[in-house]
Amino acid sequence: MSISRRQFVQLMGIAGAASFISNPSFARKQEFNDIYNIPKFGDATIMHFTDVHGQLNPIYFREPNVNIGVGGAKGHAPHLVGNNLLKHFNIKPNSIEAHAFTYLNYTKNAQTFGKIGGFAHLSTLINKIRSSVGGAENTCLLDGGDTWQGSGTSLWTNGEDMVDACNLLGVDAMTGHWEFTHQDTQVLSNIKKFKGEFLAQNVRVKEEALFDDAPAYDADNAMAFKPWTIKKVGGHRIAIIGQAFPYTPIANPQRFIPNWSFGIMDDEMQKTVDKIRSTEKPDAVVVLSHNGMDVDLKMASKVTGIDVIFGGHTHDGVPQPIKIKNKSGITLVTNAGSNGKFLGVMALKIKNKKVVDFKYNLLPVFSNLLPADKKMQDYIDNVRRPYLKKLNQPLAVADNLLYRRGNFNGTFDQIICNAMNDVKDSQISLSPGFRWGTTVLPGQTITMENVLDQTCITYPETYRRQMSGKDIKIILEDVADNLFNPDPYYQQGGDMVRVGGLDYAISPNKKIGSRISSMTLDNGKKIDPNKKYIVSGWATVGSKSPGEPIWDVVAEHLSKNKTAKIPKINTPKITGLGKNPGLGS
Repeated sequence: MSISRRQFVQLMGIAGAASFISNPSFARKQEFNDIYNIPKFGDATIMHFTDVHGQLNPIYFREPNVNIGVGGAKGHAPHLVGNNLLKHFNIKPNSIEAHAFTYLNYTKNAQTFGKIGGFAHLSTLINKIRSSVGGAENTCLLDGGDTWQGSGTSLWTNGEDMVDACNLLGVDAMTGHWEFTHQDTQVLSNIKKFKGEFLAQNVRVKEEALFDDAPAYDADNAMAFKPWTIKKVGGHRIAIIGQAFPYTPIANPQRFIPNWSFGIMDDEMQKTVDKIRSTEKPDAVVVLSHNGMDVDLKMASKVTGIDVIFGGHTHDGVPQPIKIKNKSGITLVTNAGSNGKFLGVMALKIKNKKVVDFKYNLLPVFSNLLPADKKMQDYIDNVRRPYLKKLNQPLAVADNLLYRRGNFNGTFDQIICNAMNDVKDSQISLSPGFRWGTTVLPGQTITMENVLDQTCITYPETYRRQMSGKDIKIILEDVADNLFNPDPYYQQGGDMVRVGGLDYAISPNKKIGSRISSMTLDNGKKIDPNKKYIVSGWATVGSKSPGEPIWDVVAEHLSKNKTAKIPKINTPKITGLGKNPGLGS
């Protein structure tokens, strides 16, 4: 990351010693811009972004301070945070790269280095890479999914704002997850408008739906979508297989997609890879996945013949691929973060129809270091214009850094939980452990757009009901097993359910039923398993809840209080982990 002595001398000559030394921000800018100048390598360049969650403009996004790995995942990427991550990937502390990949000194560094992402700035970087390798014909651009959801405009346009933006970027292929939380008819409509290819080998049309003539890409094999494609990149034939989020009907409402079934489907993936290898004779086979990184790592160990897995879902910015050995060789597994914050660039060297070498860069997209692409910025301005009055509505001022990402309670999650207890007059509140959601700096005005960035889904309705202490514990145990089951194939996405008005202890290494203990109300009273408590929540996966949308609840709470203060954070006491490198401060 640091500039060489020769580069330093050149900069001194250009800028003048006095001005260079007196302006350290300029020096840092020159140093960081150097990483965007990637030397041409190999024969085919694949670019990859994932989990944008509807964010067209630059944002702030704080990386987690808690990302716990259990079982075989302990101490291994992606379950590394803070200084442990820096040490593992040999990243210089206090550097701009350290800011990109960790939560360390976040507020100060965010104020120094500015926002990240933004499609206009991402477009500039993508075009720069294309130019550096001799043109778009030598590149392929992949979108890992979770693109059409996560913002006010993506909700109000049914994801079409993101489809058009991806068309402008020149995305060649994508897969999905939150895309499926739009109604199935809307999903198919958006795919029709998308100029690239939507790929998902692990989504099937149910038999009864086929009998009723439900749409299918391949009715004979019950394929809902095209499973794979061949792209010519740098004169080489690259096979791309799509892997949508396998637990979509469990993690999200099945009522939106009643005709489709999902799964990991290792056996089908192996058959697909074998068929492509034998009939198409490609130069490389890659998987565009939304499994989540732990699932991808396990799949890479079981399925042979895959050169690279470009992964998403877990929002992990992993600086270098993980090499996984299997029966036929090595598969590289990557994960490219979220919110448009990173662009993964994989350059492959291919010889005799085999990948013989690679170079990988996960490039942070700092909006103040990359000029906005005018065509993309004009599009963004136009698509957002009808909604600006609503988006810019001021609600309150942030007293603390407000963020979400992390295994347990984030500060913006606490705001949401406190809002439900306040407005819904409940003792305990439950909020889903979603990983998406942007960050608000201390002293920043919280707008309606900031609230929508945390809550914008197609099933936002709230509820208020009675639950027994026993039932509340069952919910916590179930979600904890989903997060901390040592077998990745039993981890179904998301972080721990966020709670308000409730404290508890958790032992991630224990088994289901025995992880949660010491449950108490904020006033210190122990939770009685047989007693009923008033509980509020939102985003029910089963039947639709009766209450108002969560963003209205949060907006009412913030507007009433004017300043978003957090008297107490209901973060659980974590026990039994010792010095787990996924546990930061």
